[in-house]
Amino acid sequence: MKKRTLKFYDNEEIIHSPDGRLLRIMSEYIGPQNVFRKNKIQDTIVFFGSARTQPKHIVQEAINKAKANGSSVEKLEQLDRELGMSRYYEDARELAYKMTNWSKKLKQGKRRFIVATGGGPGIMEAANRGAAEAKGLSVGLNISLPFEQSGNPYISHELEMEFHYFFMRKYWFVYLAKALIAFPGGFGTFDELFETLTLIQTKKTSKSMPVVLFGNKFWDKAVDLQALVDFGTVSAEDLDLCHRVDSVDEAFAYLTKQLSDLYLEETEPSL
Repeated sequence: MKKRTLKFYDNEEIIHSPDGRLLRIMSEYIGPQNVFRKNKIQDTIVFFGSARTQPKHIVQEAINKAKANGSSVEKLEQLDRELGMSRYYEDARELAYKMTNWSKKLKQGKRRFIVATGGGPGIMEAANRGAAEAKGLSVGLNISLPFEQSGNPYISHELEMEFHYFFMRKYWFVYLAKALIAFPGGFGTFDELFETLTLIQTKKTSKSMPVVLFGNKFWDKAVDLQALVDFGTVSAEDLDLCHRVDSVDEAFAYLTKQLSDLYLEETEPSL
């Protein structure tokens, strides 16, 4: 019997061709929407931060091994720097744990304020891990990259997604987010943070979204926002778009108050 010709929407050659790009983009809109609806997730709290930040015990083990092997001063200095940064892994883990426990106690019908990350290692892993340790759900919006493995083991299985297009991934970061916490990070963290601040500043997102910068030592040195005011490139009130904290307790108190005041007394529309 003659084999039937594939329907166009089953034809991988078409789907993966330049002409199929619109279909691929649409699939990265419809697919996540379906996942969030199916799992009754109304909104998220997004954690950003470096993929390179490691747990404290891992860095300490590396230091002990380096000392035993007589490693160079430069190597030990590098590891000492990584040990200092490891506090942010532990802080992200604890904050995600506390936020998840808090959100689980809300009686809102749908799942509220679910931890969401980029799905990778470092700060992303820490946040997914904290949520898992609180026996809650967490989202991982992975991105396919040539030399990096995505999908840390702490993401809720049903909420792990893989994106090809950065802009569609960013869309889903912001669309459901009711708060954003930026831990110390690199270009990716800065890209996501400042794009979100731009959307809020220009009112392209109409909702209120608390943005937290976690870690005063890092942010004071890495970004001089006051300089933007001094040079006249942003307004003084634009600095109020983000709030700096330096401890888990401070972040937790600020976020829970903001989210309670902004969102827990009103009925949110579904997707």
